[in-house]
Amino acid sequence: MTQTSASSDLKFAYWVPNVSGGLVVSNIEQRTSHDPQYNVELAQIAERSGFDYALSQIRFTAGYGADEQHESVSFSQHLLAHTTSLKVIAALLPGPWNPALAAKQLATVHILSGGRIAVNMVSGWFRGEFHAIGEHWLDHDERYRRTEEFIRSLRGIWSEDAFTFRGDFYRFNNYSLKPKPVEPQPEIFQGGSSRAARDMAARVSDWYFTNGNTPEGLAAQVNDIRAKATDAGRRVKIGINAFAIVRDTEEEARAVRDEIVAKANPEAVRAFGHEVKNAGKASPEGEGNWAKSTFEDLVQYNDGFRTNLIGTPLQVAERIVALKRAGADLILLGFLHFKEEVEHFGRTVIPLVRELEASQASHRLAAE
Repeated sequence: MTQTSASSDLKFAYWVPNVSGGLVVSNIEQRTSHDPQYNVELAQIAERSGFDYALSQIRFTAGYGADEQHESVSFSQHLLAHTTSLKVIAALLPGPWNPALAAKQLATVHILSGGRIAVNMVSGWFRGEFHAIGEHWLDHDERYRRTEEFIRSLRGIWSEDAFTFRGDFYRFNNYSLKPKPVEPQPEIFQGGSSRAARDMAARVSDWYFTNGNTPEGLAAQVNDIRAKATDAGRRVKIGINAFAIVRDTEEEARAVRDEIVAKANPEAVRAFGHEVKNAGKASPEGEGNWAKSTFEDLVQYNDGFRTNLIGTPLQVAERIVALKRAGADLILLGFLHFKEEVEHFGRTVIPLVRELEASQASHRLAAE
């Protein structure tokens, strides 16, 4: 039975395994498949288990365990066609995508799905992929300037008739898109940890995704983004990446994490780290995603181990609520064996999170 939650409750999302190799760069057994039917069954399990969102990945070339990749928007549409309430976030990459194409494509999927498609803007990923497909690789902050123009173009096309825009990267002349998406418009997510990423989120994005982090590290980013968003008359919601390992005892969960790292593919991890660390360190202040990631962090693509959702259901639920107190609105989860672990997480962890949220809300009301 699908669990319902109030708008103030923490949201849960999972990474769609639409690329091969699972969510860790390791030779450990992973009972996870990028097969379309597997993903349909997974989406239906997630929907029943209390998950609110699924995030499809964007890859263009093989590498780092992901030898095969399904395209994000069309794959997202397939999942939407086989679910009824789950929202699916499709990753887009400025450069390969043009805002006019994306706006039209997403508007149609939004109508077909009853308003359940969202978009995750990926400003930078692998330089090698851009070279392989003949796309120009911009400097770090220029990538975020381009993404901001992309987002402003999407919003303008979805909101206005005769949309006109004069940017450095995109230009529109009296462009009218019909039909437009249903209201409310598709939510716009973005990732990043750099100064440019946070500032852009404060100005234009609905949601900001950050790599795995402690509650203290998350709070510092949240406070920075929300202060700037408030100055702009906006509110930005926050999502944090995590890799969940939930077992009957903490010792069992830690043993799984240790086995994942012990069986990591060192060559693939180092190659992945070289690509993404260059992207993160390319920010002027050196604070982008992965800029300070260790080898063990990089075994899970987005520093998911650092969020420390590793332990018993109660331990994990308590750590999730601590992240909420630090400012998280959404937890984006990866798992080793997706179908069984998404179901287990929904059955054992999410109800505990809801109980803890209700208890804290009652205490706040009593204090008032």
